Amino acid sequence: MRSYGQYCSVAKALDVVGDRWTLLIVRELLARGPSRYTDLRSGLPGIATNLLADRLREMESAGLVNREDAPPPVATTLFRLTDRGADLASVIDALGRWGVPLMRDHRPEDAFRGQWLRLPVRMFLTDNEPDQPASSIQIRAGDETAVIDVDAGQVSLRLGADPAADATITGPPPRILALFSGSVPLDDAEKQGLRVAGSREAVQRVLPRAGRAAGADGSASA
Repeated sequence: MRSYGQYCSVAKALDVVGDRWTLLIVRELLARGPSRYTDLRSGLPGIATNLLADRLREMESAGLVNREDAPPPVATTLFRLTDRGADLASVIDALGRWGVPLMRDHRPEDAFRGQWLRLPVRMFLTDNEPDQPASSIQIRAGDETAVIDVDAGQVSLRLGADPAADATITGPPPRILALFSGSVPLDDAEKQGLRVAGSREAVQRVLPRAGRAAGADGSASA
């Protein structure tokens, strides 16, 4: 592991996590939890398999990651963040917030994975009606599908499909992010090609106030 050779906590931290791909591996393990090597490769498009192996070894040596055997009958090794590695969650959140303005630069060739929605869901969405029954919103972004669960003030995301979801939002990732961040109201997002099937109320329940559909009087509807 290369070092900046500086007696500074920022430099010392970057000695450990500053190499390319390291923080993205942390992002994947935060989003997925304990993961197989193949899961990590799938969530890190563009990484060479030997480089991923090198980074995992370095992170293990630095006390950020450990290996464990999956419970029977699965015969595989899982990679898990240590407590020290999990402490980087706030760093990932801060980088995610800092990077939101850069998301306007979307290239068609940019890869996207469903678990990457966990960060904007955590940053932007809130259960604005915690006394209402639980609801769910299915997200279809390109080839990726995920489900947002809303219950008693909590908003979470899980991978996979849910045909019984109260609503389904379909569209490209930039449109979905714009809706979630509140930069584009729901009505405008639909005019721009985002499709909402099912309960609009379920969608409006979690949006930032700026992202809710305008009511007849021009105010944001609840």
